[in-house]
Amino acid sequence: MRFATIHVLAEPADAAGEHNTAGPSGQDGSRARRAAVVVGDDRASAVVHVVEGHDLDDLVALGLPAALELGERAVRDAAPVPLSQVRLGVPVRPGAIRDFVAFEEHVEGVRQGIEGVAGVPERWYAAPTYYFTNPHRLLADGDDVAVPGGSVALDLELEVGAVVGTPTRDADPAHGRAAIFGYTLFNDWSARDLQGAEMQVGLGPCKGKDFATSLGPWIVTADELEGRHDDDGFLDLACRVEIDGRLVGADLLSHMGWTFGALAAYASRDSLLRPGDVLGSGTTGNGGCLAELWGRPGERTPPPLTPGSVVTITVEGLGSLTNRVVAGRAPAPLPAPRRFDAAERVARREARGLPGHAP
Repeated sequence: MRFATIHVLAEPADAAGEHNTAGPSGQDGSRARRAAVVVGDDRASAVVHVVEGHDLDDLVALGLPAALELGERAVRDAAPVPLSQVRLGVPVRPGAIRDFVAFEEHVEGVRQGIEGVAGVPERWYAAPTYYFTNPHRLLADGDDVAVPGGSVALDLELEVGAVVGTPTRDADPAHGRAAIFGYTLFNDWSARDLQGAEMQVGLGPCKGKDFATSLGPWIVTADELEGRHDDDGFLDLACRVEIDGRLVGADLLSHMGWTFGALAAYASRDSLLRPGDVLGSGTTGNGGCLAELWGRPGERTPPPLTPGSVVTITVEGLGSLTNRVVAGRAPAPLPAPRRFDAAERVARREARGLPGHAP
Protein backbone atom coordinates (compact mmCIF):
# COMPACT_ATOMS: atom_id res chain seq x y z
CA MET A 1 0.00 0.00 0.00
CA ARG A 2 1.14 3.56 -0.72
CA PHE A 3 0.43 6.11 2.00
CA ALA A 4 0.86 9.80 1.26
CA THR A 5 0.55 13.04 3.14
CA ILE A 6 -1.64 15.36 1.13
CA HIS A 7 -2.80 18.96 1.12
CA VAL A 8 -6.08 19.35 -0.76
CA LEU A 9 -5.85 22.02 -3.45
CA ALA A 10 -9.46 21.96 -4.57
CA GLU A 11 -12.49 19.98 -3.53
CA PRO A 12 -15.90 19.62 -5.20
CA ALA A 13 -18.20 22.61 -4.83
CA ASP A 14 -20.25 22.71 -1.65
CA ALA A 15 -23.97 23.48 -1.39
CA ALA A 16 -23.31 27.19 -1.85
CA GLY A 17 -21.37 26.53 -5.02
CA GLU A 18 -18.02 27.54 -3.50
CA HIS A 19 -14.85 25.50 -3.64
CA ASN A 20 -12.93 24.63 -0.49
CA THR A 21 -9.30 25.46 -1.25
CA ALA A 22 -6.07 25.03 0.66
CA GLY A 23 -2.71 26.38 -0.41
CA PRO A 24 0.42 24.24 -0.82
CA SER A 25 1.19 24.35 2.89
CA GLY A 26 -2.33 23.48 3.93
CA GLN A 27 -2.36 26.34 6.41
CA ASP A 28 -6.10 26.26 6.98
CA GLY A 29 -5.36 23.88 9.88
CA SER A 30 -8.19 21.40 9.43
CA ARG A 31 -6.55 19.84 6.39
CA ALA A 32 -2.92 20.71 7.15
CA ARG A 33 -1.67 17.12 6.93
CA ARG A 34 -4.08 14.43 5.83
CA ALA A 35 -3.14 10.80 5.34
CA ALA A 36 -4.32 9.16 2.14
CA VAL A 37 -3.93 5.93 0.23
CA VAL A 38 -2.67 6.35 -3.34
CA VAL A 39 -4.25 3.99 -5.88
CA GLY A 40 -3.01 3.68 -9.46
CA ASP A 41 0.45 3.48 -11.00
CA ASP A 42 0.01 6.32 -13.49
CA ARG A 43 0.11 9.70 -11.74
CA ALA A 44 -2.13 11.24 -14.38
CA SER A 45 -4.98 8.86 -13.52
CA ALA A 46 -4.15 7.91 -9.92
CA VAL A 47 -6.56 8.73 -7.11
CA VAL A 48 -6.23 9.13 -3.36
CA HIS A 49 -8.58 7.97 -0.61
CA VAL A 50 -8.35 10.09 2.53
CA VAL A 51 -7.90 8.27 5.84
CA GLU A 52 -10.25 10.38 7.92
CA GLY A 53 -9.10 11.54 11.34
CA HIS A 54 -5.42 10.69 10.84
CA ASP A 55 -2.25 12.11 9.45
CA LEU A 56 0.52 9.82 8.29
CA ASP A 57 2.52 10.32 11.47
CA ASP A 58 -0.46 8.84 13.35
CA LEU A 59 -0.62 5.82 11.06
CA VAL A 60 3.08 5.08 11.36
CA ALA A 61 2.85 5.31 15.16
CA LEU A 62 -0.08 2.86 15.16
CA GLY A 63 2.08 0.26 13.45
CA LEU A 64 1.86 -1.40 10.06
CA PRO A 65 -1.04 -3.87 10.72
CA ALA A 66 -3.33 -1.14 12.08
CA ALA A 67 -2.32 1.30 9.33
CA LEU A 68 -3.08 -1.26 6.62
CA GLU A 69 -6.50 -1.92 8.13
CA LEU A 70 -7.31 1.81 8.18
CA GLY A 71 -5.99 2.15 4.64
CA GLU A 72 -8.16 -0.69 3.37
CA ARG A 73 -11.18 0.90 5.03
CA ALA A 74 -10.40 4.23 3.36
CA VAL A 75 -10.15 2.63 -0.08
CA ARG A 76 -13.47 0.91 0.53
CA ASP A 77 -15.42 3.82 2.06
CA ALA A 78 -13.80 7.15 1.15
CA ALA A 79 -14.58 8.84 -2.16
CA PRO A 80 -11.63 8.89 -4.56
CA VAL A 81 -9.99 12.24 -5.23
CA PRO A 82 -7.80 12.67 -8.33
CA LEU A 83 -4.13 12.88 -7.39
CA SER A 84 -3.95 15.95 -9.63
CA GLN A 85 -6.23 17.80 -7.19
CA VAL A 86 -3.95 17.40 -4.19
CA ARG A 87 -0.44 18.48 -3.32
CA LEU A 88 1.85 15.84 -1.89
CA GLY A 89 3.53 16.83 1.35
CA VAL A 90 6.54 15.46 3.19
CA PRO A 91 5.30 11.99 4.18
CA VAL A 92 6.37 12.01 7.83
CA ARG A 93 7.82 14.41 10.38
CA PRO A 94 10.67 12.30 11.81
CA GLY A 95 12.10 12.91 15.22
CA ALA A 96 15.49 11.79 13.91
CA ILE A 97 17.03 11.19 10.50
CA ARG A 98 20.08 8.95 10.38
CA ASP A 99 21.77 8.92 7.00
CA PHE A 100 24.13 6.03 6.36
CA VAL A 101 26.94 5.66 3.85
CA ALA A 102 26.23 2.08 2.80
CA PHE A 103 27.47 2.01 -0.82
CA GLU A 104 31.13 1.18 -1.25
CA GLU A 105 31.34 2.65 -4.76
CA HIS A 106 29.98 5.98 -3.53
CA VAL A 107 32.54 6.15 -0.73
CA GLU A 108 35.38 5.50 -3.14
CA GLY A 109 34.31 8.15 -5.64
CA VAL A 110 33.35 10.88 -3.18
CA ARG A 111 36.48 10.40 -1.10
CA GLN A 112 38.53 10.98 -4.22
CA GLY A 113 36.39 13.94 -5.27
CA ILE A 114 36.25 15.75 -1.91
CA GLU A 115 39.39 14.64 -0.07
CA GLY A 116 41.61 13.77 -3.03
CA VAL A 117 42.33 10.36 -1.49
CA ALA A 118 41.88 7.07 -3.36
CA GLY A 119 40.25 3.93 -1.99
CA VAL A 120 37.77 3.09 0.76
CA PRO A 121 38.81 3.48 4.40
CA GLU A 122 39.19 0.09 6.07
CA ARG A 123 36.98 1.34 8.89
CA TRP A 124 34.04 1.50 6.45
CA TYR A 125 33.93 -2.30 6.42
CA ALA A 126 33.65 -2.54 10.22
CA ALA A 127 30.18 -1.04 10.69
CA PRO A 128 27.54 0.99 8.80
CA THR A 129 28.47 4.57 9.64
CA TYR A 130 25.86 7.35 9.64
CA TYR A 131 25.35 10.98 10.55
CA PHE A 132 22.28 12.84 11.82
CA THR A 133 20.73 15.37 9.47
CA ASN A 134 18.19 18.12 10.04
CA PRO A 135 14.54 16.99 10.48
CA HIS A 136 13.32 20.60 10.28
CA ARG A 137 14.35 21.32 6.68
CA LEU A 138 12.41 18.69 4.75
CA LEU A 139 11.14 19.15 1.21
CA ALA A 140 8.31 17.34 -0.56
CA ASP A 141 7.93 16.30 -4.16
CA GLY A 142 7.65 19.46 -6.26
CA ASP A 143 9.20 21.80 -3.69
CA ASP A 144 12.05 24.12 -4.65
CA VAL A 145 15.48 23.73 -3.06
CA ALA A 146 17.50 26.91 -2.55
CA VAL A 147 21.26 26.95 -3.07
CA PRO A 148 22.76 27.48 0.41
CA GLY A 149 24.53 30.76 0.99
CA GLY A 150 28.14 30.79 -0.12
CA SER A 151 28.03 27.54 -2.07
CA VAL A 152 28.92 27.05 -5.72
CA ALA A 153 29.02 23.24 -5.64
CA LEU A 154 25.46 22.05 -5.01
CA ASP A 155 24.95 18.32 -5.41
CA LEU A 156 22.18 15.73 -5.09
CA GLU A 157 22.21 12.28 -3.52
CA LEU A 158 20.03 9.41 -4.71
CA GLU A 159 18.94 7.38 -1.69
CA VAL A 160 16.10 5.35 -0.21
CA GLY A 161 14.80 6.01 3.28
CA ALA A 162 13.37 3.35 5.58
CA VAL A 163 10.66 4.64 7.92
CA VAL A 164 10.66 3.03 11.36
CA GLY A 165 7.27 1.75 12.52
CA THR A 166 7.85 0.38 16.01
CA PRO A 167 9.99 1.48 18.97
CA THR A 168 13.24 -0.44 18.63
CA ARG A 169 16.21 -0.85 20.93
CA ASP A 170 19.24 -3.19 20.69
CA ALA A 171 17.70 -5.11 17.79
CA ASP A 172 19.32 -7.80 15.69
CA PRO A 173 18.98 -7.49 11.88
CA ALA A 174 15.86 -9.68 11.72
CA HIS A 175 14.07 -7.55 14.30
CA GLY A 176 15.45 -4.43 12.64
CA ARG A 177 13.84 -5.44 9.35
CA ALA A 178 10.55 -6.22 11.13
CA ALA A 179 10.57 -2.72 12.67
CA ILE A 180 10.41 -1.00 9.25
CA PHE A 181 7.01 0.44 8.34
CA GLY A 182 7.89 1.25 4.75
CA TYR A 183 10.19 2.99 2.31
CA THR A 184 10.37 6.39 0.62
CA LEU A 185 12.72 8.24 -1.70
CA PHE A 186 15.41 10.34 -0.05
CA ASN A 187 17.51 13.10 -1.64
CA ASP A 188 20.28 14.30 0.68
CA TRP A 189 21.12 17.66 -0.92
CA SER A 190 24.79 18.51 -0.38
CA ALA A 191 26.90 21.64 -0.77
CA ARG A 192 30.22 19.95 -1.51
CA ASP A 193 32.39 23.04 -1.10
CA LEU A 194 30.93 23.82 2.33
CA GLN A 195 31.06 20.14 3.31
CA GLY A 196 34.69 19.71 2.31
CA ALA A 197 35.81 22.81 4.18
CA GLU A 198 34.00 22.14 7.45
CA MET A 199 35.02 18.48 7.64
CA GLN A 200 38.68 19.50 7.77
CA VAL A 201 37.93 20.32 11.41
CA GLY A 202 37.21 16.63 12.03
CA LEU A 203 33.47 17.06 12.63
CA GLY A 204 30.40 17.25 10.47
CA PRO A 205 29.04 17.54 7.91
CA CYS A 206 26.90 20.43 9.13
CA LYS A 207 26.16 23.43 6.86
CA GLY A 208 27.10 21.37 3.84
CA LYS A 209 24.04 19.21 4.50
CA ASP A 210 21.47 20.63 6.90
CA PHE A 211 19.80 23.11 4.54
CA ALA A 212 17.52 20.58 2.79
CA THR A 213 16.51 16.93 2.53
CA SER A 214 13.75 15.73 0.21
CA LEU A 215 11.45 12.85 1.17
CA GLY A 216 8.58 11.42 -0.85
CA PRO A 217 6.50 11.19 -2.84
CA TRP A 218 4.86 8.71 -0.47
CA ILE A 219 5.65 5.70 1.72
CA VAL A 220 5.40 2.25 0.18
CA THR A 221 4.65 -0.16 3.01
CA ALA A 222 7.15 -2.90 3.74
CA ASP A 223 4.73 -5.71 2.90
CA GLU A 224 4.48 -4.42 -0.69
CA LEU A 225 8.21 -5.06 -1.19
CA GLU A 226 8.60 -8.41 0.57
CA GLY A 227 8.94 -10.18 -2.77
CA ARG A 228 11.67 -7.79 -3.92
CA HIS A 229 14.38 -8.98 -1.51
CA ASP A 230 17.19 -11.16 -2.85
CA ASP A 231 18.42 -14.29 -1.10
CA ASP A 232 20.64 -12.23 1.21
CA GLY A 233 17.84 -9.91 2.30
CA PHE A 234 18.73 -6.89 0.13
CA LEU A 235 16.02 -4.97 -1.71
CA ASP A 236 16.76 -5.49 -5.40
CA LEU A 237 15.39 -2.28 -6.91
CA ALA A 238 16.69 -0.26 -9.86
CA CYS A 239 17.60 3.36 -9.03
CA ARG A 240 18.05 6.29 -11.41
CA VAL A 241 18.73 10.02 -11.24
CA GLU A 242 18.13 12.58 -13.97
CA ILE A 243 19.12 16.24 -14.21
CA ASP A 244 17.02 18.26 -16.63
CA GLY A 245 15.76 15.04 -18.17
CA ARG A 246 19.23 13.57 -18.75
CA LEU A 247 20.26 10.35 -17.02
CA VAL A 248 23.41 10.90 -14.94
CA GLY A 249 23.41 7.88 -12.63
CA ALA A 250 21.88 4.42 -12.21
CA ASP A 251 22.48 1.61 -9.76
CA LEU A 252 20.86 -1.26 -7.87
CA LEU A 253 19.74 -0.77 -4.28
CA SER A 254 21.02 -4.28 -3.62
CA HIS A 255 24.58 -2.94 -3.96
CA MET A 256 24.32 -1.69 -0.37
CA GLY A 257 26.92 -3.14 1.95
CA TRP A 258 24.32 -3.86 4.64
CA THR A 259 20.59 -4.57 4.54
CA PHE A 260 18.09 -2.10 5.97
CA GLY A 261 17.53 -4.58 8.79
CA ALA A 262 21.23 -4.38 9.65
CA LEU A 263 21.13 -0.56 9.46
CA ALA A 264 18.19 -0.49 11.88
CA ALA A 265 19.94 -2.93 14.19
CA TYR A 266 23.12 -0.87 14.30
CA ALA A 267 21.23 2.40 14.77
CA SER A 268 19.29 0.89 17.68
CA ARG A 269 22.39 -0.40 19.46
CA ASP A 270 22.55 1.25 22.91
CA SER A 271 19.97 3.67 21.55
CA LEU A 272 16.29 3.93 20.61
CA LEU A 273 14.49 4.20 17.30
CA ARG A 274 11.04 5.79 17.42
CA PRO A 275 8.15 5.44 14.97
CA GLY A 276 8.63 7.92 12.14
CA ASP A 277 12.42 7.98 12.39
CA VAL A 278 14.06 7.71 8.97
CA LEU A 279 17.13 5.66 8.07
CA GLY A 280 18.76 6.77 4.83
CA SER A 281 20.49 4.13 2.74
CA GLY A 282 23.28 6.43 1.77
CA THR A 283 23.96 7.42 -1.81
CA THR A 284 23.94 4.77 -4.52
CA GLY A 285 27.00 4.21 -6.66
CA ASN A 286 27.48 4.64 -10.40
CA GLY A 287 26.58 8.32 -10.46
CA GLY A 288 24.19 8.50 -7.51
CA CYS A 289 25.68 11.94 -6.87
CA LEU A 290 27.83 14.34 -8.84
CA ALA A 291 30.72 14.26 -6.37
CA GLU A 292 31.32 10.60 -7.14
CA LEU A 293 31.59 11.46 -10.83
CA TRP A 294 33.85 14.43 -10.05
CA GLY A 295 36.22 12.09 -8.22
CA ARG A 296 36.97 10.01 -11.31
CA PRO A 297 38.48 12.61 -13.70
CA GLY A 298 39.36 15.08 -10.96
CA GLU A 299 37.12 17.81 -12.39
CA ARG A 300 33.54 18.94 -11.83
CA THR A 301 31.94 17.20 -14.80
CA PRO A 302 28.93 17.17 -14.94
CA PRO A 303 28.86 20.65 -13.39
CA PRO A 304 27.28 21.47 -10.02
CA LEU A 305 23.57 22.17 -9.84
CA THR A 306 22.54 25.77 -10.42
CA PRO A 307 19.24 27.70 -10.25
CA GLY A 308 16.90 26.21 -12.82
CA SER A 309 18.27 22.65 -12.56
CA VAL A 310 15.51 20.05 -12.18
CA VAL A 311 16.48 16.84 -10.38
CA THR A 312 14.38 13.67 -10.49
CA ILE A 313 15.30 10.53 -8.59
CA THR A 314 13.41 7.34 -9.39
CA VAL A 315 13.45 3.97 -7.64
CA GLU A 316 11.67 0.92 -8.96
CA GLY A 317 8.53 0.23 -6.94
CA LEU A 318 8.79 3.48 -4.98
CA GLY A 319 8.10 6.16 -7.59
CA SER A 320 9.82 9.43 -8.49
CA LEU A 321 10.75 12.54 -6.53
CA THR A 322 11.38 15.83 -8.36
CA ASN A 323 12.72 19.16 -7.09
CA ARG A 324 13.87 22.34 -8.82
CA VAL A 325 16.91 24.33 -7.72
CA VAL A 326 16.40 28.04 -7.07
CA ALA A 327 18.70 30.86 -6.01
CA GLY A 328 19.38 31.20 -2.30
CA ARG A 329 20.34 34.13 -0.10
CA ALA A 330 23.77 35.48 0.68
CA PRO A 331 24.89 34.38 4.16
CA ALA A 332 25.08 36.89 7.00
CA PRO A 333 28.72 37.59 7.87
CA LEU A 334 30.22 36.12 11.03
CA PRO A 335 32.87 37.76 13.18
CA ALA A 336 36.37 36.34 13.25
CA PRO A 337 36.97 33.89 16.14
CA ARG A 338 38.76 34.92 19.32
CA ARG A 339 42.31 33.65 19.50
CA PHE A 340 44.59 33.23 22.52
CA ASP A 341 48.16 32.02 22.75
CA ALA A 342 48.90 29.34 25.34
CA ALA A 343 50.50 31.72 27.89
CA GLU A 344 47.52 34.08 27.72
CA ARG A 345 45.05 31.25 28.40
CA VAL A 346 47.08 30.15 31.44
CA ALA A 347 47.22 33.70 32.78
CA ARG A 348 43.47 34.24 32.33
CA ARG A 349 42.65 31.03 34.20
CA GLU A 350 45.02 31.81 37.06
CA ALA A 351 43.57 35.32 37.34
CA ARG A 352 40.20 33.69 38.06
CA GLY A 353 41.63 31.32 40.68
CA LEU A 354 41.69 28.32 38.34
CA PRO A 355 44.71 26.10 37.78
CA GLY A 356 46.67 27.32 34.78
CA HIS A 357 47.21 23.72 33.69
CA ALA A 358 44.95 20.72 34.22
CA PRO A 359 45.90 18.80 37.40
